[in-house]
Amino acid sequence: MKNLTETVKQKERALLVGLITKNQKEEEAKEFLDELAFLAETAGAIPVKKYLQRLESPDKTTFVGKGKMNEIAAFAKENNIDLIIFDDELSPSQQRNLEKAMEKKVLDRNLLILDIFASRARTSHAKTQVELAQYQYLLPRLVGLWTHLDRTKGGIGMKGAGEKEIETDRRIVRDKIAFLKGKLLEIDRQMATQRKNRGEMIRVALVGYTNVGKSTVMNLISKSDVFAENKLFATLDTTVRKVVIENLPFLLSDTVGFIRKLPHQLVESFKSTLDEVREADILLHVVDISHPKFEDQLNVVQETLIEIGAADKPTILVFNKIDAYKFILKDPDDLEPATVKNLSLEQLKKSWMSKLQHPCVFISAVKKQNVDQFRNLLYEHIKALHIKRYPYNNLLY
Repeated sequence: MKNLTETVKQKERALLVGLITKNQKEEEAKEFLDELAFLAETAGAIPVKKYLQRLESPDKTTFVGKGKMNEIAAFAKENNIDLIIFDDELSPSQQRNLEKAMEKKVLDRNLLILDIFASRARTSHAKTQVELAQYQYLLPRLVGLWTHLDRTKGGIGMKGAGEKEIETDRRIVRDKIAFLKGKLLEIDRQMATQRKNRGEMIRVALVGYTNVGKSTVMNLISKSDVFAENKLFATLDTTVRKVVIENLPFLLSDTVGFIRKLPHQLVESFKSTLDEVREADILLHVVDISHPKFEDQLNVVQETLIEIGAADKPTILVFNKIDAYKFILKDPDDLEPATVKNLSLEQLKKSWMSKLQHPCVFISAVKKQNVDQFRNLLYEHIKALHIKRYPYNNLLY
């Protein structure tokens, strides 16, 4: 399916476009564009320039205003830009109108994420999940792929060649979607059987925003060698390891990272992967505390857990990357209230974090800082569940 849509090729030059609306502040919009730039780099593109426009709501025909669209188009033409990436989902008509007006390839955030997922998928399961999401994204956009065909050759009451091709393609794509859904159902059954065959061992799942260090944390706990990289969505396939802490065994799984505006097609397609989270006994919610907006990322993950029905799980918050945490000492003469960026790590621990309903631990998985404290906390939670599940088996602890 990778070749069905024109997506990012290596080292293409890109412009990034976002909106400041009544529901989104300027600072938030800038942050989203920074994340979009990281997504573009992960996909192999070179972000050249960012554009932000203030509108009450997206223009129904071109997303941005006509003037801004012409400004972007002129810059793209003069500077050998290959593609223009928008930070929100474009409707099929918006995408067609923009490509026609700008004469450049236009992507939205959803298609960019799908492209990254396609390049990251390794197993048959992940490839099937991504392919299904791609076809679901493509189906309503087929009209734009046939605008080059003559639609007027048919007589009155008859359909032109383009319309016939579109109908044929729609049928092919729908058949493909049905086939892939059937294939995923079979895979889901197989994976459910695998999970059942693992017995009644305590199951722990790593969750978190993408690129917070989940795979590194997994390597730290399980002493395994799961692929970890400083890029978004380095892990797509669920990895499960048997881990033993002080003679107490449990299963640890690493799953795909979450992100803001995660395409709903992917959430649906990755249902079986997310079942690892839904069926876990304990969640390890890993947070990159060195990220300037880690609080927002934490909230995105919590909202996603609510969406998939896993928010009520016993959870340990693992604040990772303490070695990279930086703060700006507040000027005593500054009358503005202190923010997270003005607090030291110790001050931060005593702030809202001290009131959290979930236990938390502060570590550096890379530098192996506070590892023993982390292991002990995890062990105590697993032990409590083990005692509850096997009240007569106290030989392990």
